[in-house]
Amino acid sequence: MINREIIRVKVVQLTYAYYQNGNHNIDNAEKELLFSLSKAYDMYNYLLALIVAITQEARLRVEIGTQRAKREGTEPPSQRFAYNAFAVQVEENQQLAEFMENQKLSWKDNIDVVRKLCDQIEQSPMYKEYMANTDDSYETHRELWRKIYRTLIQDNDELDAVLEEKSLYWNDDKEIVDTFVLKTIKRFEPQNKTKQELLPEYKDEDDKDFACKLLRATILNADTYQRYMSETSRNWDFSRLAYMDVVIMQIAIAEMMTFPNIPVNVTINEYVNLAKLYSTPQSGRYINGMLDGIAHHLKDEGVLLKPMGEKR
Repeated sequence: MINREIIRVKVVQLTYAYYQNGNHNIDNAEKELLFSLSKAYDMYNYLLALIVAITQEARLRVEIGTQRAKREGTEPPSQRFAYNAFAVQVEENQQLAEFMENQKLSWKDNIDVVRKLCDQIEQSPMYKEYMANTDDSYETHRELWRKIYRTLIQDNDELDAVLEEKSLYWNDDKEIVDTFVLKTIKRFEPQNKTKQELLPEYKDEDDKDFACKLLRATILNADTYQRYMSETSRNWDFSRLAYMDVVIMQIAIAEMMTFPNIPVNVTINEYVNLAKLYSTPQSGRYINGMLDGIAHHLKDEGVLLKPMGEKR
């Protein structure tokens, strides 16, 4: 699940912190990087568990409504949403249950958020359409939750704030993690029952190695990479460059120099986007020009031995 987009974000954050906090211990920085990445995986599981928490809240409401109906002699509430086949499969998933237990994660401390989301779901047109639908196929149940997630969970400022309070490491992760939760919802199949595989923490060891190598190359070769910046900044006011811009370019150069299989244009585009997110409004254009100039300079000098690739 942890992909290179998340890794680049974390390396930017950890490299900046490395220089800011004055504790220049690269081994500790690497441990902090890997821990920070593991917290992104915690969030992935925690958001899947939100489906379970909402379902259990809905089930409690049905039980209360059924008891009231018995007393009043009225029609009991439908159990359709409370026992949604997809949500029940998530609830019974062994991998998720074990992870939540091992990490001591629970939505019980944020039950108000769960109840509010349950209210919003019950008031939504998609819920009313689902409850009126006689199609009881697994696809119908799963599709409802895909819509719920995209509509009410994916872009939810209140939920984002709760997650940030839960962990300082989750400040910038949710937008990326949301895409993996949606991917997981789509992957669920009824025949897999309780053994449906969730996404692994890392796709393979290469991505974990990528994180450590990128951080170490950035820090250990800082003087060399900053010299490259100085040599190619004649047409740029390098002295007025924001410190975050220096950090971002340093990491970008480390990636260019360390990973021969990543095209130069891919690296430039990734770090231009990070500059827009973490630095000044002008940083994207500035870093794009600087990195392009650095890459061409290093190719001319015979230092960078890989193709530039096509510009977007």
